[in-house]
Amino acid sequence: MELKSFIFDMDGVIIDSEPFWRQAQISILSKYEVTISIEDCIQYTMGKRIDDVAYTWCQLHSLQIDPKILEQEIINAVTTLIAEKGEAKTGLYELLDFLKENKYQIALATSSSLPIINAVFKRLSIAQYFEIVCSADEEVYGKPHPAVYLKAAKKLKVSPNNCVVLEDSVTGLIAAKAAAMKTVVIPEDPSDPRFRLADAIFTSMFEVISYLEQTQ
Repeated sequence: MELKSFIFDMDGVIIDSEPFWRQAQISILSKYEVTISIEDCIQYTMGKRIDDVAYTWCQLHSLQIDPKILEQEIINAVTTLIAEKGEAKTGLYELLDFLKENKYQIALATSSSLPIINAVFKRLSIAQYFEIVCSADEEVYGKPHPAVYLKAAKKLKVSPNNCVVLEDSVTGLIAAKAAAMKTVVIPEDPSDPRFRLADAIFTSMFEVISYLEQTQ
């Protein structure tokens, strides 16, 4: 099996944006007199699509507002934070260069919406690396449903089992494995037993490069 198609998740993988998402959710919800913690964000919304995030908070706290309004407020806050403070995860450029040099197809399959994707690509100057960009916004179901990963494989014109996915969340891992893709993870909490579902667990993208070198 030739694994020459590499698919990145974005938040927490390409850019250290998970703190921005949590900061945005905590800040915006405080406007509606709802107090949530970082742990709440990790438990209830990490890896989910923004409409699922907004709906989750509205349901959990019986908010009498349109989830679409909450969704847009969070997107605006995250986009601003990325533009001001976003930084590439360690080893990102080295991994992207390795993939290019070794003739991998490179795709993005993220739960984030297009405004967030555009903000990340602009801040990190990485748009030129990606042949395909897929947002779960364009699918009926977000992660953990495999739709966004299956769409990426379809656009790359490859079989899902010829793809390697890099994820950081349990939600994303489940989605990629459900798409029958080889899935490696760099989790925030490697001790979480749910990550045992992954084909390999790493602590950095430099380890991913070494792993790919061994599989060639």
